[in-house]
Amino acid sequence: MTMSSAAILVVDDEESVRTLIARVLNRAGYTNISMASCSKEAQSLVSHNHFDLMLTDMQMPGGSGLDLLMQVLEEQPCLATVMVTGIDETQLADQALDLGAYGYIIKPFRKNEMLISISNALRRRQLEIENRGHRATLEEKVRARTSDLWTALQTVERRENDLKVSHEGTVERLSIAAEFRDAETASHIKRMSRYCGLLSRWAGIDRERSEMVRTASIMHDVGKIGIPDSILLKPGKLTPDEYTSMQEHAEYGFRILSGTKSELLDLAATIALTHHEKCDGSGYPRGLKGDEIPLEGRIAAISDVFDALTSDRVYRKAFALVDAIKLVNEGRGSHFDPVLLDLFMAHLDEVVEEKSVSA
Repeated sequence: MTMSSAAILVVDDEESVRTLIARVLNRAGYTNISMASCSKEAQSLVSHNHFDLMLTDMQMPGGSGLDLLMQVLEEQPCLATVMVTGIDETQLADQALDLGAYGYIIKPFRKNEMLISISNALRRRQLEIENRGHRATLEEKVRARTSDLWTALQTVERRENDLKVSHEGTVERLSIAAEFRDAETASHIKRMSRYCGLLSRWAGIDRERSEMVRTASIMHDVGKIGIPDSILLKPGKLTPDEYTSMQEHAEYGFRILSGTKSELLDLAATIALTHHEKCDGSGYPRGLKGDEIPLEGRIAAISDVFDALTSDRVYRKAFALVDAIKLVNEGRGSHFDPVLLDLFMAHLDEVVEEKSVSA
């Protein structure tokens, strides 16, 4: 199945919303689209047709989106479902995900956010179908030929690794998409995450965990998807109200990433929430102090600020390296963990080399 040939069902009681979603899908190359105005109509379509993906509202006449989700999964267990709703409640989102939804999009949505969620859901569905198929094959081979067990297990491990690689790739694409309005963002994400991986290893974290910190830190600013362009791209100094709004991206990122069964996304949620905390308690969003701030958040704080200072921003040019080092060192013990900062500065040559490679 190609992504463009995927059979998609759009369920919403508002015709204008159904039409808008269908238009977004058509322009992105999806042509096999069906629409339903209520839960009953959607159930009828699912009973008589095959669908790869369903986009459904939460509140509709005749039945909720959660009820519809449970019913259609009985008919088509492999159907990928994304909730598209105006209800921004963590409890409902968690309930939908627990019932089997692949995503939860809040109206009004951005076109890019919608298309990324759809692509991610379809890729995950395809990989899970393939993975189930390989597991079934493995079980049959074990029953038929025990001697083939090792080869079959390797096949399953490769498929699961493919799923992990796809997941991490989606993480990076979503993070870049969340801030795609800033041309420097992709480079910043790459550099900052590599600094996090390096500093994790220098701090004594094992290689596997350090690599997870690197991958998770890619998502540190994903919450900026909720910040208006007028604030995010403002070339001058933010007003106090604008700065308060900008600070909300840490909580937004945490809400986007938390509550899953993924160790990687749970770590990414922690980093998103805590990378602006400061050791003296003057940071945001929760005013954590010292060791109250998770180690990964303290690592991300140093990496993020150093790259921000040494890179061009919307509102200023990059600082010279010597000036950036001075500014970072001024935050030793107040903003930054002094032990981690000393490690970072002790390996500054490697940091600078990494920056030149990632530029």
